[in-house]
Amino acid sequence: MKTSGKIIIYTDLDGTLLDHQTYSCAAALPALRAAIDKGVPIIFCSSKTRAEIEVIQQCALVRDPFIVENGGAVYLPGGYFPFNIEGSILRDGLQVIELGAPYSRLVEALRQIRAGMPCRVLGFSDMTEDEIAEDCGLMPAEARRARRREYDEAFKIIGADAGAAQLILRKIEEAGLRYAIGGRYYHLMGDNDKGRAVRVLNDLFKRAHGSIVTVGLGDSQNDLPMLEAVDLPVLVKKPEGRYDQTVVDRLPGARLAGEVGPQGWKTAVMEILQQAGYC
Repeated sequence: MKTSGKIIIYTDLDGTLLDHQTYSCAAALPALRAAIDKGVPIIFCSSKTRAEIEVIQQCALVRDPFIVENGGAVYLPGGYFPFNIEGSILRDGLQVIELGAPYSRLVEALRQIRAGMPCRVLGFSDMTEDEIAEDCGLMPAEARRARRREYDEAFKIIGADAGAAQLILRKIEEAGLRYAIGGRYYHLMGDNDKGRAVRVLNDLFKRAHGSIVTVGLGDSQNDLPMLEAVDLPVLVKKPEGRYDQTVVDRLPGARLAGEVGPQGWKTAVMEILQQAGYC
């Protein structure tokens, strides 16, 4: 790993920084605090909504930009970079770079795609807050924040064999849209992904700091675009103690964290900070 440059850490949340079952980042806190104390930006890059990520940022004392809904938009604290950002809009004191399609378009597209399918396709827009809370193991307030989607429709396919599921995914592509496979849900989105959003932020960090070294941490296929857009991709183990084989095959040079979720995150980040001379 090259160390001549400012380190920027991009991280997935569920199953990576956050425990898959409890959604806690407690195991990762020592490394998170060490990185923040050294001035290393921690960029949350997730399928979660702005409402969800802002709460996690507050709890973790992270005040850096963040990427929502699989690269649907990049949110930056006002004045974070010492220059104007062309194409950004101001929303609630945050600068927003929108990359994804409007949520209403995605919901309508999913309804058209699932019509006549021999299986059930259920999106967040079809579910109540109570149903989302039960299905995801969330508290009611957390489910309410998860449902405040802007650029990404989370959905699941119920009662489908592999052929029917592939047909739905093919129809998404034929509609000119994209999908991602997350830990619990598929995600329907426009012409965006985590990698595109990471590259947008990389350009801004380079303008501000010159040379940078980018690190990405994730656990699943959904994180591939992000991991492919950084200098050092790190794959943490999934809850069952294995690595996502698709990611391993696509990124044979990725660093493999030896532990699951936030524990693996902590170990990997501490090693990176030590190798860079930060600790």
